Amino acid sequence: MTRKAIYAGSFDPVTYGHLDVISRALRFFDELTVAVAASQDKNPLFSLPERVDMLSRVTGGMEGVRVEGFEGLLTGFAAKREVKLIIRGLRALTDFEYEFQMALTNRKLDDSVETVFMMPSEAFSYVSSSMIKEIVKLGGSVRAFVPLEIEEELKRKLRK
Repeated sequence: MTRKAIYAGSFDPVTYGHLDVISRALRFFDELTVAVAASQDKNPLFSLPERVDMLSRVTGGMEGVRVEGFEGLLTGFAAKREVKLIIRGLRALTDFEYEFQMALTNRKLDDSVETVFMMPSEAFSYVSSSMIKEIVKLGGSVRAFVPLEIEEELKRKLRK
């Protein structure tokens, strides 16, 4: 039996923290679908196709990883792919309340789907996508937080 999971998020942009969770999740699952949420209510900097493309590029060498964009309910996305486990990343205590509410709501929508929380390594626990975007806007380097090609994409978008 193939062990499958979904790691969902907006990934606007993908960070080393996200990649850390992906690589550690691969220790436990044969197939990991990285589900990129449309997240229009969050006003993403990058379009859904751009985020899918960036994630596909930086995870291209990771066996067992598939990147897909989705709109709508995560539980519906999981059901279509016959996946029963959702991975959500937690950086800090401040993330927990929102993620806890989402996990309970998803369970109410589909009680066959479970949510597992994974924390990134300590080195990435304080990094947020909004912080990274702010640093780039102000002319700083985010090379310590994202792969070089992602930093270049951020510069193209934010330093016009």
